[in-house]
Amino acid sequence: MSPVSDQSGTTGASYAAAGVDIEAGDRAVELMKEWVKKAQRPEVLGGLGGFAGLFDASALKRYERPLLASATDGVGTKVDIARQMGVYDTIGHDLVAMVMDDIVVCGAEPLFMTDYICVGKVHPERVASIVKGIAEGCVLAGCALVGGETAEHPGLLGEDDFDVAGAGTGVVEADRLLGADRIRTGDAVIAMAASGLHSNGYSLVRHVLLNQAGLALDARIEEFGRTLGEELLEPTKIYSLDCLALTRTTEVHAFSHITGGGLAANLARVIPDGLHAIVDRSTWTPEPVFDLVGRTGRVERLELEKTLNMGVGMMAIVPSESADAALATLADRGVDAWVAGEITDRGEHTTGAELVGDYAV
Repeated sequence: MSPVSDQSGTTGASYAAAGVDIEAGDRAVELMKEWVKKAQRPEVLGGLGGFAGLFDASALKRYERPLLASATDGVGTKVDIARQMGVYDTIGHDLVAMVMDDIVVCGAEPLFMTDYICVGKVHPERVASIVKGIAEGCVLAGCALVGGETAEHPGLLGEDDFDVAGAGTGVVEADRLLGADRIRTGDAVIAMAASGLHSNGYSLVRHVLLNQAGLALDARIEEFGRTLGEELLEPTKIYSLDCLALTRTTEVHAFSHITGGGLAANLARVIPDGLHAIVDRSTWTPEPVFDLVGRTGRVERLELEKTLNMGVGMMAIVPSESADAALATLADRGVDAWVAGEITDRGEHTTGAELVGDYAV
């Protein structure tokens, strides 16, 4: 059908004229197909392009009482670092980690994920690069990428602006559900090292390093051995399969994903009333990026700790007698981990978790 014109020859309004490029969207879908194919599980039916992703639930018959776990998240203002750097294939790792590492906390196996990418203008190669990262992240988490949506919002977002979000589903046997009710006095708290800042606190990080200090993303930082931008874009570590391996090889009572709010606040979320988690700072040394943010912005330690992960991305709470076996399993999988604290009676403490001591130098 031809565009509608009036007698003066003026062409009528169109979706393209309003800023939405359907052909570019189709091109993006074609480019991302090869990556989505890599992030599959045998339970997935159909391919990319349908209105809904299909997952064969009969696979859950092996469970006596399957509980579905669901989570949704984004990666915050870290997307602005990716935009400024022009690097789009790592932000997807962050998205998968933020969603699937929340799901595994209850002991659930990640099954599948969907994504939502919102852009000011569809640049097909850029969108495909984001999906590439999501697909690679799904492989690392052991889940399938069953679908997603790319939305073009001209007039609301700049041509280079974008945001990402995702939702995921996992499954756990009811009698293997992990959480606060399993935790006991004397349990060991095991810390798993973060790969860096992960995907939280970037509003503070950007404010301190880029706005206040005026550091350039392409500036080489000696403490990092690379540029500031490369450090800030380091992908979030995905712990899902490591945590599941831990549940298969030793007794685990609970996990805590250290995200927004910091270490103590997230650990407290899984501590039951009457008990208290004590984490000793002297058991590890945070990476240089945390010191740079704190020192440059003169950020008080408590403020830093309630905003950033301080070098710990996931924590496991296990019986004290299982700590050595847990550390051995994680070491075999290449995960840097250590006993960072213990569970005690709450006593007069008003919170479920606290950090004590000073960081190791």
